[in-house]
Amino acid sequence: MSRYEKLRENLLQDPEIKEGYDKEMDDFQLSMYLIAIRQELNLTQSELAKRTGIDQSMISKLETGAYNPSVAFLRKVAHGVGKKLHIEFK
Repeated sequence: MSRYEKLRENLLQDPEIKEGYDKEMDDFQLSMYLIAIRQELNLTQSELAKRTGIDQSMISKLETGAYNPSVAFLRKVAHGVGKKLHIEFK
């Protein structure tokens, strides 16, 4: 186990730190998933913007985690990449 992994494991023992970490990981995973789909389709942010009717700057903000999207926004993005939006509580 690396020093980073040990440090992360120790820090995540604190419930407050773990809560913040989990929230950030959810946001990060959404961003990484959207970027991966866009890249698999060989789309630029501008091309995805044209497909969805969403400004390219908003696509960029979504991918960087600087924007907290609505369900309607995510539905447009999903449609633009030929997917259906599925939200799940675990």
